[in-house]
Amino acid sequence: MPDPGTVQPTSLDRDADFQRAFAENEREVRMQTGQLACLLVVVLMPAGVLLDTMLYPEFLGRFFLYRVASVVLVSVIWFLHKTEFGRKHYRFIQLFIVYIPCLFMTMMIWDSHRPDSPYYAGLNLVLLAISAVGHWPLLETVLSVAGVIMMYLLFALARVLFTGVSEPGVTFGSNVYFLVVTGIIVTAGNIMYNRLAFREFTLRFELDRNRKRLADALTELEKTNERLVELDRVKNRFFANISHELRTPLTLLLSPLETLLHGPQRSVNDTQVREWLNTMYVNGLRLLKLINDLLELVRLEAGKVDVVREPIDLEGFLRGLTSEVKQLSQDKRVRLFTLVSPDLGPVMADRGKLEKIVLNLLFNAIKFTPAGGRVEISARRDGDQVLLSVSDTGVGIPRDKQQFIFSRFWQADSSSSRKYQGAGIGLALVKELVEAQGGSVSFESEVGIGTTFYVRLPFLRAEGIAAELPRTPGAEETAKEEKAGAPQQDATAKWLADLYRRAELFPSIPSVRESVRPSEIPATGPQPKVLIADDEPDMLRFLRSQLIGEYVVLEASDGEQAISKAVQFLPDVVLCDMMMPEKDGLQVCRELRQNVVTQSIPILVLTARADEETKLAVLAAGASDFLAKPFSTSEVNVRVRNLIRGYRFQREVARQNKVLEQTIQQLKDTETQLVASEKMASLGRLSAGIMHEMNNPLNYIKTGLYVLRSKEKALPEHERAEFAETLRDIEEGIGRVQAIVSELRRFAHPHAGKEETIDVESLVTSALRFVSHELKNSAKVRLELLPGHVIAGNRNKLLQVLINLLHNSVYAIQKKGYSNGEGEIEIASKVSDNVDRIVVRDNGTGIEPEHLNKIFEPFFTTKDVGEGMGLGLSICYRILEEHGGRIVVRSEPGQFAEFTLELPRKQV
Repeated sequence: MPDPGTVQPTSLDRDADFQRAFAENEREVRMQTGQLACLLVVVLMPAGVLLDTMLYPEFLGRFFLYRVASVVLVSVIWFLHKTEFGRKHYRFIQLFIVYIPCLFMTMMIWDSHRPDSPYYAGLNLVLLAISAVGHWPLLETVLSVAGVIMMYLLFALARVLFTGVSEPGVTFGSNVYFLVVTGIIVTAGNIMYNRLAFREFTLRFELDRNRKRLADALTELEKTNERLVELDRVKNRFFANISHELRTPLTLLLSPLETLLHGPQRSVNDTQVREWLNTMYVNGLRLLKLINDLLELVRLEAGKVDVVREPIDLEGFLRGLTSEVKQLSQDKRVRLFTLVSPDLGPVMADRGKLEKIVLNLLFNAIKFTPAGGRVEISARRDGDQVLLSVSDTGVGIPRDKQQFIFSRFWQADSSSSRKYQGAGIGLALVKELVEAQGGSVSFESEVGIGTTFYVRLPFLRAEGIAAELPRTPGAEETAKEEKAGAPQQDATAKWLADLYRRAELFPSIPSVRESVRPSEIPATGPQPKVLIADDEPDMLRFLRSQLIGEYVVLEASDGEQAISKAVQFLPDVVLCDMMMPEKDGLQVCRELRQNVVTQSIPILVLTARADEETKLAVLAAGASDFLAKPFSTSEVNVRVRNLIRGYRFQREVARQNKVLEQTIQQLKDTETQLVASEKMASLGRLSAGIMHEMNNPLNYIKTGLYVLRSKEKALPEHERAEFAETLRDIEEGIGRVQAIVSELRRFAHPHAGKEETIDVESLVTSALRFVSHELKNSAKVRLELLPGHVIAGNRNKLLQVLINLLHNSVYAIQKKGYSNGEGEIEIASKVSDNVDRIVVRDNGTGIEPEHLNKIFEPFFTTKDVGEGMGLGLSICYRILEEHGGRIVVRSEPGQFAEFTLELPRKQV
């Protein structure tokens, strides 16, 4: 590699191949320039004798010896270039190509005793040669230049030391200056040269490498192309062989089927069997048409199809073909028109190929035109060509896909959810057939507007008109192939030609009536429901016939219908084809699994692809099982039966789980009620003991008050008023204690289930008395009670409800943290719509929306641990239910909470 200072780094610097190549290239160049430099020294040094003769004749002999010595030594250097040692150490030995002549020239300057000796110019010439011939890298250039300058300086120093004669300052300085400047110029020139040389080599190296790669790629491409050509030939042979091989069994299938269906005896009378046979016959024709198209493509590619022109009346020919497909257009509800220029006249064309072209274009136009659309075929003369056009008002072809429209086996929509089925042969075959007759085909299309195909064929006027009807493309050739020349086979050949024509006219386009499934109302009953989703009407009919006896069968002709009907009817199993319009089988699986209503319904996917990737994709989408086509009806029945059985077991387990959950919930509710009852019983026992212990002291106090009141008259007159007031305060306090004891007695000894008339004001007052301590410093109470409002119910239980609600209100107000007594509880009563209502409203923290539907659940609480068990509101809810009423809650978080007790109005 060159010195870092001489080149700029590139992306190849670390490439080992590049480094080796550059080093080898540099060695070869240096070996050549080194030998050239040696030859220059060998030639030019002796030539300097002429200069010696003119300038220093007195030193001629000595200088000649110097020159000879220089030549000998440099010749040795030249010889070393031829050796392995020289090739290995060329950088070192080439320095002496500079040092040797410069040394002897310095000696000549010494001998001449003249600092202004013209031989000084020889040193400059050597320096220039380093740049002009050597082009050495930076290190060697610097060493060479430095060596030359040092020799001159040493000469001057030696002259002073040994002779005592100093060099004149101006001359010596001038010489040194020019030597240094020349050295700098040489060094800079070599640096720039080496950079350019390095870049040039890099480009050449990359170019050579790319050329080699390109050559290798071209060689590999040629080999690949040869393999592809061979594979294409093998493929064509395979298609031809397999198509011929398939024709025989197909013929043996179609012939008996035709006899059974259309023979004179019509030996099959069973409707179901005839439907199956017709399905087999129709799909056999469909397969035969596909085989014929493949064979035609193989013939065209192999160049084995001859163009046999005959006179054709185009108007009659085209009208005959449109009449053949008229029923198809009517089934699809597409209007069909034929326009032929009256001055066209008969033309010469290949009848079979032209028929195939027109039929393919017509079938294509009808297939892609929605119901209510229009298809038109026209023919006219355009100069020396016949112009046939087929236009439709269909879906159109996207602009980015128009370049592929005539490619074999290509379809505009190749996804598994494509709406239009097909093998992608028709238009490719049209192009091949048109070009085989020396014509061309083109089209214009706009999405949502429609498509027009133009077929241009050479205009060859015919003298006569063939009277026979249009025949199937290739029917003549095929019949000839099948004939053995025997007269008894004429009927067979004719039957084969007719069969091929029927296959050619067979469309793989379902009619509107077949593609739209009627809305079904399945019968209710014990039979499981099966939803079949497939865009092939024949497959729908077949699967329905296999399942209709044992199941209620629903049908869908695309993925969208399948999802809609699954949600609507909730079938026990869904049979879904993999490839359907609108949404494919995978999308159906995913959407059914994402819907809560249908996520557990088993799905059986039917697919024509049996590779591992497809299987994994089907299962990953959520399918329960899959079946690869073709499949046996027994396997379908077994899998459907197993899926339904598993689904019903699953539903039964879910039902049992729900019953179990309800039972557990009832046990929890019962446990809650038992806990509450036990609490009430404990409270009752505690209250009874408290009342007993309090009644005796109260009686003593009342007796003492009676005695004290009797002593009032004995007091002085000025003390009686104060004494009487004190007695009244004591009596009032005792009265309040007696009222509380009375309330406790009634609370501790409720009459279970006893309904009584309750004064609302008295009920509210009792409740407030129980929570008076909590209310004292927390909230103000505002009452808006109807005067004389009475209700019917168990007083004790309703009192418990009010106490619980008031406790919750106080807690909410305290939690909100009012500082100046802004907390307020409002209790109101009203009657409306024959319902008694008691409303408890507070301006506390309120209830979060997500908690509103949970607050009446047992053990649900938002309080901190130790502040409540979450039973209060649940007990209130149960008590109101026992009274035939309910609790209604309204709340706004941070603003208020309002509980309304609603009780049915009763006559009291």
